[in-house]
Amino acid sequence: KDIASIAGVRSNQVVGYGLVVGLDGTGDQTTQTPFTIQAIISMLNQLGVTLPAGINLQLRNVAAVMVTATLPPFAKPGQTIDVTVSSLGNSRSLRGGTLLLTPLRGVDNHVYAVAQGNMLVAGAGAVSGGTSVVVNHLNSGRIPGGATVERIVPAQVGQGDEVVFEAVDADFTTSMRITDAINASMGPGTAVSTDSRQVRV
Repeated sequence: KDIASIAGVRSNQVVGYGLVVGLDGTGDQTTQTPFTIQAIISMLNQLGVTLPAGINLQLRNVAAVMVTATLPPFAKPGQTIDVTVSSLGNSRSLRGGTLLLTPLRGVDNHVYAVAQGNMLVAGAGAVSGGTSVVVNHLNSGRIPGGATVERIVPAQVGQGDEVVFEAVDADFTTSMRITDAINASMGPGTAVSTDSRQVRV
């Protein structure tokens, strides 16, 4: 595992659009971020709250965000993973916010995880007398274990008669030495080096 990995064993990226609530007046300026208003109205409709048409919401404690995460290989339903939450609009800070239930989708548009929880923002900021000081970044944060896996990502491993090893660094010498070591242990012809990275067993 230090010099090679098994082909097909890989992580997968997932992403979702959500809302962070509970901000201390540092949320999106909704007049400049109409997608935040659309998301709020859609969420409230799903919860059974119908707003009058043409209403002008002036909210300061909500921010539109993008939620990203990495599904590890062989992730199973019920397993939790960390997520990163980043501001999409003009929010000044996400500190103290809570991410509402957000589906995370893969490139095939299927939902593979669902995220929700209180955010941890490493930055800090202060304003006094027209002077502001910001330490680190206030518009992104993390939720440890904030997403629950809902769907298994199919892994193309062990589906045929071969297992393919991929060297971490493409090198013909390393590839041939892996092949020779496997053949010396398992018998001639067991492993074949196809190029500078792959060895078929």
